Amino acid sequence: MSTVALDGVRKQFGDVAVVRDFSLDVADGEIVALLGPSGSGKTTLLRLIAGFEQVDGGRIVLGGDDVTSRPPVARRCGMVFQHYALFPHLDVAGNVGYGLSGERLDRAAMATRIAEVLELVDLSGYERRPVTALSGGQQQRVALARALAPRPRVLLLDEPLSNLDPTLRERTRRELRELVRRIGITTILVTHEQEEAFDIADRIALLHQGRLEQVGTPEELYSMPATQFVAGFIGRSVTLPGEVIRRVGDSLEVAAAGITWRATGAAEAGQAVRLAIRPEALRADPSGTIAGAVVRRRFAGASWFLTVRLDDGAEVEVAATSASPAVGDRITLALAGPGAHAFAHDAPP
Repeated sequence: MSTVALDGVRKQFGDVAVVRDFSLDVADGEIVALLGPSGSGKTTLLRLIAGFEQVDGGRIVLGGDDVTSRPPVARRCGMVFQHYALFPHLDVAGNVGYGLSGERLDRAAMATRIAEVLELVDLSGYERRPVTALSGGQQQRVALARALAPRPRVLLLDEPLSNLDPTLRERTRRELRELVRRIGITTILVTHEQEEAFDIADRIALLHQGRLEQVGTPEELYSMPATQFVAGFIGRSVTLPGEVIRRVGDSLEVAAAGITWRATGAAEAGQAVRLAIRPEALRADPSGTIAGAVVRRRFAGASWFLTVRLDDGAEVEVAATSASPAVGDRITLALAGPGAHAFAHDAPP
């Protein structure tokens, strides 16, 4: 059963279409990340779901109820904002209780509810702590408790980790994922960080210029990109012009940069394509037949990424496990398996 159903949702500000015919179903208890570059419509879409903005077309259904025209208070969405929006003059209980201001609870019932949600987010006993005395991760959990206090049917998270430093962000991301999964609430997360989306979400909806490019698991978006934009945004890849030689079962043989590649795609023999090639499609191999020179290197912790200019001038990227070879060295490469994806030459990038 879908807790959230978006059907052809559209939003325009002036002459700018920010969300274009967006449709998506989110299952009960599922975590879905809205991922995309800045300006792709992610936060606007979240605000449309919450009711802070009104759609120009389409429908929004939450828990089986059409809420397209309803105000935010009637939608039962809990929202955690990018900067948490905590009140520094209130203690933890005061901040969490603010989320219950429309519930008409007596003092005892409100205290009970506050204690319940603080236990959910592992902050039992923190009721009288000043929020200014808490760490960034603890402040995030207070904001989460405030969003959960009215018992919403959907939790909306708008870039909840963006104002944390990298070390704290990784730890808090892990805590957030475990917390949301334990609670079991349907959750929609907005982020521009693919590592964050990969780590937290069950599925990812990738947006580009207000449109849904592809929705699927992280593995599906990486290994089976539906468009050239998906192949370029998710993970790393370089793009070369090519031509389909023939189809072999579910794969294509594509000629590009003087090499015959095995690729995924829907093109036909003789069709011009753009070939997106991931670093794992190639490996440095002394017995390889693809020759070139290293023109750039980038260190990535456990591996290096080498940019290699082939003898015909095309550049590809390959992963290596050591610092050698150096820039300027000539090396040979060999095909290493899956990692090439062909897209029709006339398709939008």
